[in-house]
Order: sequence, then structure tokens, then C-alpha cells
Amino acid sequence: METRLAPQYAGTPEGQEAETIVRTCVHCGFCLATCPTYLLLGGELDSPRGRIYLMKQVLEGAAPTAKTQLHLDRCLTCRNCETTCPSGVRYGRLVDIGRRIVDERVARSPLADAKRAALRRGLLSKPLFGAALSLGRHLKAWLPASLAASVPDARPAGPWPAPRHARRMLIMKGCVQPALAPDTDAATARVLDRAGISAIGVDGGGCCGAVSYHLSAHDEARAIARRNVDAWWPEIERGVEAIVVTASGCGVMLHEYGHLFAGDSAYAEKGRRIVELARDPAEVVRDAWSSLHPRRVDRLPVAFHSPCTLQHGLQIRGVVEQLLGDCGYRLTPVADAHLCCGSAGTYSLLQPVLARTLKENKLRALEAGQPQVIATANIGCLSHLQSGTPLPVRHWIELVDQALG
Repeated sequence: METRLAPQYAGTPEGQEAETIVRTCVHCGFCLATCPTYLLLGGELDSPRGRIYLMKQVLEGAAPTAKTQLHLDRCLTCRNCETTCPSGVRYGRLVDIGRRIVDERVARSPLADAKRAALRRGLLSKPLFGAALSLGRHLKAWLPASLAASVPDARPAGPWPAPRHARRMLIMKGCVQPALAPDTDAATARVLDRAGISAIGVDGGGCCGAVSYHLSAHDEARAIARRNVDAWWPEIERGVEAIVVTASGCGVMLHEYGHLFAGDSAYAEKGRRIVELARDPAEVVRDAWSSLHPRRVDRLPVAFHSPCTLQHGLQIRGVVEQLLGDCGYRLTPVADAHLCCGSAGTYSLLQPVLARTLKENKLRALEAGQPQVIATANIGCLSHLQSGTPLPVRHWIELVDQALG
């Protein structure tokens, strides 16, 4: 797709990168059939190809409008289109650039600005989020049904094995997962321990930076990422083999650290090292599987929802399903397994109508095979799906931990 950058973007790294991505697109339209928002809304401008046209116009000097902003806001950044694209268009990176440029030039309403700022502050502050969650749990019986459904019950973490192995891996502690589902990281630590790997938790790290980054607060995201690197670096220097990221959404963001610090002389090399070390637990458990001995569970039917960040962002497909099958779980069929559930970070809070429809569609597909448990690999998807079903929704690593006894 031919592009002529406007002077204000022609000399910038982001402008040049965006131009390269736009030129890769051959506007074939393959992405339309796998774009969740296009399938729901049916409008070209709510498809990857349409949004690329909008961003191309802005990069060439056209003034963006509130309508431009709306169509970019509606994008889930699920990156399903990247999996489908025969030309390898890096759409996820392009939409991050496009959103930031448009947000700098198109003002939002005071209410919208306040909501986005509140999400960044509330989700990034562990004490604030934890207190709000605790209050919600105490008041759950008196909350409206729709709001109560989004407040999960407390779940005990269980024991975290003490370090005792020569092999060591760091487990990233995110922003909301320690409060919402502390059992996920603890189960990961137990599975790793059985594989002869000690899991190390570092309290200094927090949010991966994705919340801020995808809300166009790129400088804030870099500051958050630097704090994480500083917190993890002593353990990295002591020789941890990997940074295990139990939320696939955070895993995708850690793989962006090299890009995030590209122009930062103090952190560029460290960012590249983080990318090398970041691993999803599916990769770690797969590689250690021969040393684990699951006690074959009795064909418990499980529906697995593969998050977009796992299958499209990290490009990890079929691994979790194989591990669960090897444990004896019976994987039920899930139609349109490539489509997003509607969680997508803060999307379910900023685009609630679209997110609710996507969640209902996904739950229908997951429940069609009559599973007893829904498994997934990302805390956002887990919480979003749990708010719409009485079935337990769990991180898959908890099911492996259970099978290992």
C-alpha cells in the first residue's frame, strides 16, 4: 500500500516504522473474516484493513476525528489478523502507534479521560486494587447482579515450595492477578518444583506496562517497565534461567521490552535480555514434561479457551491442549476457538457492549461440549469469562498441578 508520510511524521522513528508496516499491507481482505469487531459490526472501518486506511490517512497528514478515534478504540488488539495475514503485516504494533498519534490530536470528553486515568491508577496500584476487591467481596450480596458477577470469590493460593533446586526461574508477579487469583502463581511454583526448578518471586515488580501502553501512555509504560527490570535484574545476575509469565497478556508485553527500550542506552541491552528470558509456563512445562508424572485424572471434561495473547501474540498453539490431554483431561470441542472472548485488557471496561456480546458468544462455544471446567491462560480472560458462567474457570496450570497430585 503506497504511503507518503506527512512532514511531521517523516523524520520520526515511529512514523518510519508505521510507513513500513502500512506498505506491507496488500489490502487483500483476508483479515476481515477473522476480525471479531468486523464480524459483529460489519463495517469496513471496524476491520484491520479499514483501520489501516484510517491510520494511513492520518500519517499522510489528514486530520483525525472522533470517528477515527472510535474505530481505533473498538479494536481489541487481539492480533488474530496477524495470524491470518499472508503478508506478515505487524498490525498490533501499527495500531499502538496510530492510537497514540490520534489521541494526541483528538481530545476526549472529561468523563472519558477520567475513566481511562482511573483504570491506569486503579489497576496499577496493588494496595488500591486489593482494597477495592476486598470491599467488593464484603458487599457482594448487596451489589446489583451484573456487578456482583464481576467480583470473584477469594481463592487460597496454597503452599509455595521453598527454593531447594540448583535450577531457578523467576515468576513475574503482575498487577491484579495476585489479588484475583493467587493460586495461579503458587500452582506454577509447585509444578516447577516437581520438575526440579525452584520458582523465585520478586515483590518489587508489578504491572508489565501493557495497561498504560495500550491506553497511549507510552512514557508511563516505559517507566513501569524500567521498575520491573530494576526489580528483576539482581536475580537475573544471579543466574535465573527464565522469567515465567503466567498471564499470557503480560508475556506478550515482556516480548516488547526490546522494542520499548530501543532508544534507551541505559536499558536497551537489558530489554533485549528480558525478551530472551520471558517464557510462558506452557513452554517450560512442555520442556520439563518427561520429568513429571501426572496421575491420569478420570477423563474430566475441560473446555480450553486459548487467549488471543497466547495463540496470536505469543504464537503458542496446541501446547496447553497436549499437556492437559496427557494428564488425562478430556478436551471438549470449541467452535471458532481463534476468536477473542472480549476481555482484551481494559477493553471490557471501555467497550462493555461489544465485550459482553463477544463473551456470550465465546461462552456458548465453550459450554457446547458440556465441560465441567473451563481452562484458560490469562487472568483477564479468566475473570471476564467467570463473570458470565457458573462453571469454574481456572488457569490451566492449576489443572496440571491437580493432576500431579
